[in-house]
Order: sequence, then C-alpha cells, then structure tokens
Amino acid sequence: MRHFLGPIAAPVTYSRWLHLLIPGAVVSVWLFISMDTPWVPFVLAVPAGLLPVFRLAEGVQAQLLLTPAERGRPDASISAAPAATWAERWRTVAWLQVRLLLATAAGFATVWLPATTYDLVCAATGAATDMDWVTGLFPSRWLYWPVAPLPLLVLLGLIVLCGEVATAAARGLLGPSPAERLTALEERTEQLLERNRIARELHDSIGHALTVAVVQAGAARTAGDPDFTARALAAIEETGRNALDDLERVLGVLRESGPAASRRPTLVEADRLLESARGSGAKIDVAMTGPLKLVPGPVSREGYRILQESLTNVLRHAGAVPVRVRLAVVGERLELEVTNPLGGSPHGRGGGSGLRGIRERAALLGGEAVTGPYEGEWRVHVSLPMDHIR
Repeated sequence: MRHFLGPIAAPVTYSRWLHLLIPGAVVSVWLFISMDTPWVPFVLAVPAGLLPVFRLAEGVQAQLLLTPAERGRPDASISAAPAATWAERWRTVAWLQVRLLLATAAGFATVWLPATTYDLVCAATGAATDMDWVTGLFPSRWLYWPVAPLPLLVLLGLIVLCGEVATAAARGLLGPSPAERLTALEERTEQLLERNRIARELHDSIGHALTVAVVQAGAARTAGDPDFTARALAAIEETGRNALDDLERVLGVLRESGPAASRRPTLVEADRLLESARGSGAKIDVAMTGPLKLVPGPVSREGYRILQESLTNVLRHAGAVPVRVRLAVVGERLELEVTNPLGGSPHGRGGGSGLRGIRERAALLGGEAVTGPYEGEWRVHVSLPMDHIR
C-alpha cells in the first residue's frame, strides 16, 4: 500500500501531470477544429523540433516539471541547451512525438475517467445520466458506491505511469550529450580543485599567523622584558595584518567567478615569512641561489606556501630553534629545503595535514616533496620543475 500511495502523494507526480496536459490541450484544440485529422499536431512537431531553440525550451520545461529536484544542477539528467547537432535535433523531434502520444492518453484519461466516476455516482443516487451502460451495470444502485472511486484511482495510477515514462524518455532524448557531460565533469573537477586550493590557502596563511601569534604571546608573557614584549606585540600586529590581507584575498576568490592567482604572494616576498619567523624567536639561516624573480608564477606561488607551511611546522612543533632555509634555482628546477633540530618535530612521513598539503602542492606541479627525519634533523625537501610551466 505504501509503495502505491507514495507516488500519488509526491508533489512531482502533479507537476508531471501538468507537463502532460500542456500539449494535450493543443491536441484537444486541434481535434475541436478538425476531428478528421488528428495526425496534424504530430506532423507539425517535426519542423518545430528541428529548430535548435526548441530543444532549449523543452529542456527547461522538462527540468522544471519532470525533474524539479535537478533544476539548475550542472549534473542534471535533462539538458537545457539549444540543439548543437542534427542528432540532437532529431532526438528532439522524437521526444515531441512521445510527448504528444503520452499527452493524448493522459488528456483523455483526465476528462473521461472523472466523468465516469460522476456517472457512477449519479447511478448510485438515482439521478439521470447520459451513459446508458452505467445504468444497467448493477442490479442494485447501492453496488455503484464501492465502484465509483475506481476510475479516479485508475486515473492517478495512469498519471504516475505516464509521468515515469515521460521522465525516462526526456532523460534519454533530451539528456546531455557526451560533450556536455564532459564539460559538466570538468566544471565539477575545477570546483573541487578550487575548493581544495582555498582550503590549503586558509590552512597555510591563517595557521602560520596564529602559530606566530601564539609563540610571540607565550614568549612575551614569560620574558618579563618590556622591550621584548613591545617587539613581540609589534610582530603579532604585523603577522595579523598580513593574515587579514590573505584572508581578504581568499574571500575575494570566493566572491568572484574566477580565481585571482596573480595577487597571491610569491617567493620574491619570502622575506616577510622569514622576518615573521625571526620575530617569533627562531634563528633563521637563509641561503638563496639563482634568480628567484625568473621562477614562473605558479611555481613561485606554491613555493611560497610550502615555505610558509614548513616554517609554521617548525614554530608549532619545535619552537624557537635554529632553522636553515635553502632556496635554489638549479637548471630548470626550484629546490627548496627547510631543516631544524629533530626534537619536537612531527614524526613520521604522514604527520599532520600541513605535511600532506606540502606533498599535494608539489605533486600538482609535477614535483616531489620529502618530509621526515634526516641525519638527526627534521627536513622538508621539495623539488619543483619549471620547464613545463613557462
């Protein structure tokens, strides 16, 4: 019973009923004009379906009434776009033929089955009726009462069936083409990649700022030196200001239709990170080799975030310890290495989402990242190719 009543109670059943009745009204009007030529609407549907815009109109209407839950979704099973090929035009013609057949059946059922129920009720009450076969159907008029609702139940079942058939036909004949499916898949992939990139941006930028602020605040609290406290507060202020700039930039990417990669910091601005780490008490030894300004934008931007995450991990897990930073442009590769004393560092190759983010950034550029203990120290070594980015 629940399996039968579920579709009847579903709102989509009645939106599909409306979808069936729209062309049914056209067929009824034509039959009123010329009862002898019921085939004319089917013939006129052929040139109409060959118009590219007609597929768009049918797709929009089918999405709205047949599959309202999918309306506006990029992965909708019914396409809402003009016909781009002759194959899509002929499929639109076939869809119109199926729709007219279903509409004719649903239209007649919508008119005659309720009328049959009315006549059965008239026969049960002794009222006059135009359907002679009804009056002689049962020997007693009381037997008409249990039969009277049956045509309405048949109508609802027929509407559910016609709606399911129409939906299946629309998905098969108005569904997206392979090219449209590929485009939708590429769009979803781009959205997922962009979300992951934004998540990494927030993790690296805000995580670095909070780590520096926590380290500076803890050191100022225990130092008992007004000058040191003043310097720590200044470092926290500067780090917080930079973090707000990064946050505003990432939020700007979310508001806009496309990413604004050109505004992301690059390795040319690495001094900002190094000074921030020094302000937290870390002793930074830096060696830069090669023209960093010539590093391609994507490599330089990802390299900046990798360096930021590496320094954040040092401050978070090892505190104010000596850190060696090596940046080198060697041939067509960018080599980046950050090392610090092993004590307190996150052990294991998979320790933490930050290390995973470093490896993901390197992999996206076709490079490689090695993180973990090395000769008594904790080392992050990243090698990024530049030749295929230019």
